[in-house]
Amino acid sequence: MAEDEKLVEYLRWMTTDLQATRRRLDEVEEAAQEPVAIVAMSCRLPGGVRSPEELWRLVADGTDAVTGFPADRDWDLEALYHPDPDHAGTSYTRHGGFVDGCADFDPAFFGISPKEALATDPQQRLLLELAWEAFERAGLPAEQVRGSGTGVFAGVMYNDYGSRVRHPADDLEGYLGTGSAGSVASGRVAYTFGLEGPAVTVDTACSSSLVALHLAVQALRQGDCRLALAGGVSLMATPATFVGFSRQRGLAPDGRCKAFGAGADGTGWAEGAGLLLLERLSAARANNHPVLAVIRGSAVNQDGASGALTAPNGPAQERVIAQALANARLRPDQIDAVEAHGTGTVLGDPIEARALQSVYGAERAAGRPLWLGSLKSNIGHAQAAAGVAGVIKTVMAMRHGVLPRTLHADKPSPHVDWDSGPLALLTEARPWPESGEPRRAGVSAFGISGTNAHVLLEQAPAAEPEPAGTEATAPEPTGLAPADREPTALDPAVRAVPELPPLWTLSAKSPEALPAQAARLAAHVRARPELGPADIGWSLVRTRTAFPYRTAVVGADRGELLTALDALAAGPEPGGLRAPAGTGRAALVFPGTGSGWAGPAGDLLDASPVFAARFAECAEALRPYTGWPPADVLRGVPGAPAPDDTEAGPPVLWAVMVSLAALWEAAGVTVSAVLGHSL
Repeated sequence: MAEDEKLVEYLRWMTTDLQATRRRLDEVEEAAQEPVAIVAMSCRLPGGVRSPEELWRLVADGTDAVTGFPADRDWDLEALYHPDPDHAGTSYTRHGGFVDGCADFDPAFFGISPKEALATDPQQRLLLELAWEAFERAGLPAEQVRGSGTGVFAGVMYNDYGSRVRHPADDLEGYLGTGSAGSVASGRVAYTFGLEGPAVTVDTACSSSLVALHLAVQALRQGDCRLALAGGVSLMATPATFVGFSRQRGLAPDGRCKAFGAGADGTGWAEGAGLLLLERLSAARANNHPVLAVIRGSAVNQDGASGALTAPNGPAQERVIAQALANARLRPDQIDAVEAHGTGTVLGDPIEARALQSVYGAERAAGRPLWLGSLKSNIGHAQAAAGVAGVIKTVMAMRHGVLPRTLHADKPSPHVDWDSGPLALLTEARPWPESGEPRRAGVSAFGISGTNAHVLLEQAPAAEPEPAGTEATAPEPTGLAPADREPTALDPAVRAVPELPPLWTLSAKSPEALPAQAARLAAHVRARPELGPADIGWSLVRTRTAFPYRTAVVGADRGELLTALDALAAGPEPGGLRAPAGTGRAALVFPGTGSGWAGPAGDLLDASPVFAARFAECAEALRPYTGWPPADVLRGVPGAPAPDDTEAGPPVLWAVMVSLAALWEAAGVTVSAVLGHSL
């Protein structure tokens, strides 16, 4: 009998252990395929595009951003152009997509000397600027990410800037190596911001930024980092790419990518840069970070021993798409659209179209085509940044519910059998169809190296309401300062206080930069009438780095605040609020005597739940030592002591000041010290 009991106990233990093991395996599998949230995006692209919003306006308006060669570069434009493709050392096109002002940079802002900045590739400088913008767009001031396990994954394919620098060698030779090294492109971002996760630079040519994105998603899912910057940059320091592809006759003479169009006659080179700030979806929700869209799955593969080193490989493209679908656990018919590689070449576009038809045609209902488009038709082929630019375009299209048109393709390519498969070319903009499921799209990038990448995006999920009566769970640790987990809008209890007019704060590293800050803020607010003045003030305090030179504007309403910003933007900074470098925390100094505070404090008891709750706690603490309710003193209840009473005044004043500190904290001010009269 004893042996039977031992056997039963052993089987019970084994069953429990197997169940626990199965749960752990399920958790590991779920983590390996968890959606990854895009919490912020930043970019620089042709057409003067300096933000995702400006990119959306460009594609929504159907703008062609291709221009002639820029005149502000050290290129011999007269000698560079020749219409004969066989003419050595020349380009038979003189058009492309170029980033404006790519030489502009404020080295002091990033702690870089002017000499080092001159020797540093503008691609590295641009990544620094975009990283800063991405963190700010996510509501993460730079000081909060310093020391965090944030990763950097950057696609970069050019490193020829150093060869063009003309300067006395003894001044710059110590900086030229790091200034042009591809490895330093990601490493400099990590160093400047103090990021301690993986820092990886990827060069797979035109698929670099999507491969970087794929690696970032993997790193997040397996716990190598909790946040990740991923994207790519391409700036052409020399016209060598135009010259080389002219010899191969791979360029469109007019510099325009006629993706999937009948007039496709070659690719058009462009520049660009883009970064995405990524976080696992569960962590983004727990940390109250914005979720613009999610990455459901991704895959990377290689052409292998295909027909030619640089020729596209249709079967390999089919495999990478199928792998991405499997990684995302999605069916082909659940994808609405594809942002194609679409370079506008006679060879590449039909191969890509057939691969899309082969994979996405499976199980697709009649009358529900796979919509096809390419950003390259607007801006040209941004090379190492092409993939991330396509992702940003697609995320913005999801958020606006519109599929923008592809330019230069009014007549679809006759080399694609459009009647045989599910593909439909976006020759005009159309609403993103509602299917009862989240909007989903694929983004492709195929490198001349033979490395292919495909990413599957999904519309941001609706926020999950918290069940009534449940306690909020603690946010997942991110390695960031606690302030990054604050809500992104002002506490309603604070917003209800009529005595607190909206205060908008601005700061910069130099007084000259403050007017420009004011102009940008005014433009941002005017473009978003739905934003509340109090919410804007809260965000400026809690989600932006406070620099040494500061100013603030106050107004009774939105109009007055904008008028004050316009005045600040129009002229030199008018002696606004300043603080020496290194400060940024508030200490409240409480008075020990006086009676003028009683009336306003009594009003706050009625207007602010935050103030009232903390005052009630103070009153409870004082109860053993007083014979009267402190609130009666504030309200002037008959029989209560007067506020200037030498015995009653100090303890009530203490309660008022502690409650006022709580109100300031709720409004976004970090109170580091409380100094006051000794009772």
